Amino acid sequence: MGREVLLGDEAVGLGAVHAGLTGIFGYPGTPSTEIFEFVERIARKRGDIEAHWSTNEKVAYEEALGVSWAGRRALVTMKHVGLNVAADAFMNSAVTGANGGLVLAVADDPGMHSSQNEQDSRYFAKFALIPCFEPRDQQACYDMTRDAYDLSEELGIPVMVRLVTRIAHSRSAVETVSEPRPQNPLEPAKDIRRWTLLPSNARVQYRILVEKQPELLRRAEESPYNVLELRGKRGIIACGITLNYALENLPRDHDWSILAIGQYPVPPEKLRRLVEHVDEVLVLEDGYPFVEEMLRGLFGLGMATVRGRLTGELPRTGELNPDLVRAGMGLPEVATAAQMDTTAASRPPTLCPGCPHTDTYKALNEALEIFTDPQVFSDIGCYTLGALPPLQAIHSCVDMGASISMAAGAAIAGYRPAVAVIGDSTFAHSGMTGLLSAIEQEANVNIVIVDNETVAMTGTQPSAATMETLDRIVLGLGIDPEHFRVITPVPKNHADNVRVFREELEHEGPSVIVARRACIEKIKRHR
Repeated sequence: MGREVLLGDEAVGLGAVHAGLTGIFGYPGTPSTEIFEFVERIARKRGDIEAHWSTNEKVAYEEALGVSWAGRRALVTMKHVGLNVAADAFMNSAVTGANGGLVLAVADDPGMHSSQNEQDSRYFAKFALIPCFEPRDQQACYDMTRDAYDLSEELGIPVMVRLVTRIAHSRSAVETVSEPRPQNPLEPAKDIRRWTLLPSNARVQYRILVEKQPELLRRAEESPYNVLELRGKRGIIACGITLNYALENLPRDHDWSILAIGQYPVPPEKLRRLVEHVDEVLVLEDGYPFVEEMLRGLFGLGMATVRGRLTGELPRTGELNPDLVRAGMGLPEVATAAQMDTTAASRPPTLCPGCPHTDTYKALNEALEIFTDPQVFSDIGCYTLGALPPLQAIHSCVDMGASISMAAGAAIAGYRPAVAVIGDSTFAHSGMTGLLSAIEQEANVNIVIVDNETVAMTGTQPSAATMETLDRIVLGLGIDPEHFRVITPVPKNHADNVRVFREELEHEGPSVIVARRACIEKIKRHR
C-alpha cells in the first residue's frame, strides 16, 4: 500500500488510473477541473493513457463512450451544469450500456461558488437508472472510483461518481494499492443491435436496463458504503460528506441512530429499518432534498417524523457545514474563542490587471454611448466579470453559448443593437451553432468574440478554437468577410477599436468582431 495526500479530485483521478484507465476526456469547469489535470500529468509520464480536453461535455462523454465500446476503461469529467450539455449522450448510454468500464465523475457546486445553479446530479443518476457513488472523504473518492469500474463492467452500465465542492477541493491522506490493475485489452463490442438505438432495439435495451434495477438495489443494500448503526430514538441519514459534519458534533458514546449513504440507489431495507427504529430522523444532504423527498413521500406520511431542508431545520439552499448541522440536530451552539468581524467590505472578483477584456469592454462601452440604455448579452468565462463595476459592460449570462442565441432572438423581436460577447473556448463549446443560426436567419446581431487564446477562468487550458482556427470557423459558417473584423484590444488602439465597433453596429445583418490578445495569466504560466 502507498500513502498520498490528495485533493478529492486527485483521488478520483488516481483511482481511475489504478483501475486500469485507458482514456480520460472532459471540459474544464470548477470544481471538477483538477481530476483531468491530475490524470493528464500522469499520462504525460506514462505514455499509455490518452488524456484529451474536449470541445464540450457532450463530445467528451461520447469520446469516453467510444473507449468503452472498444472494451477499455474510460473516465469522463465535468461539473454539474456540464452534465446538462452531455445529457443526451449520458441518458442513452444507460440504454446501450457499457462494454469496458465507463465512469462519469461529476462535481456539483452546492452554494454556487462558481456556477449558475446548484443542481444535484443524483437526480440524473436516478433519471438514467444507473448506480451513483457519493464519497464522504478523499479515501472514499479513491476507493469508490476503483469500485465503480468493476461495477460498470459487471452490470454493463455506466456508473456516476458524484463529488461536491468541499470534497473536490480539500485534501487528506489516501491509502493506495501497491499493484494497479492493468489496462483492458482491445475488445470492441460485437452486438450491433445493442449499440444501434433504433426504436426496435432501444425498446429491448431499455427493458434490459429496467430488469437490472433489482440487482442495483441489492448491491446498494449490501454496499460497504451504506452503513446503518442503530442506537437511540433520534436518527440521522447522512449522505456523502455530511456524515463528517454529523460526527463532528457527536461524542463517541452518542445515542443517535445513523444511516450513512454513499452508494445509490437508496438502500430501501436499511432505510426502512432506521425509520421503524427511531421517532424522528434528520436528513443531511449537500445538495437538493433528494433522499428527504423520497422518505417523506407525496403527503409526508411515515412512521417517523422527517426533518431536513424541506422543514426548515436546515437551509433550503447552499452548502451544509458542521454549524448548520449542529443547529439542525437541536444541539446548543458551540462557543467560539473570538467573534468574526462581519464589517469587512465586500470584495467582488475583478478582471486581472492588464486583462485584454478590460480594453475590449472600454471600447465597446464607448461605442454604445450613442444608443439609449444599450444591453449586452454575455456568456460564461472571465469576461463575465465585466458585469461588475467599474465596467458594467454586460447584462446577461445564462448558459454556455446563450449570448449569441439570445442576441439573435432579441434582434428578431426588434431589439437594436443586439450585441453578444463570447469567449473563444465557449464559442467552440456551444457558440458555433448559435452563430450559424443567426447567419441563416440574417439576424441583426453583432457578435464580439474575445479571443484570449485559452480557457482562462479554469486555469489556462487549451482552447479548441482560437487564432487562425477561430477565423476559419467563423468564415466557414458563412459570415460576410466584409463584416468579419479582428481588433487588438490595447489602450493605444482604443480610438480605432471604438470606430470598428460603431461601423459594425450600423450594419444590417450579422457581423463578427474578434478582439484578440493573449491572456496575461496564460503568458505568465506558459512562458
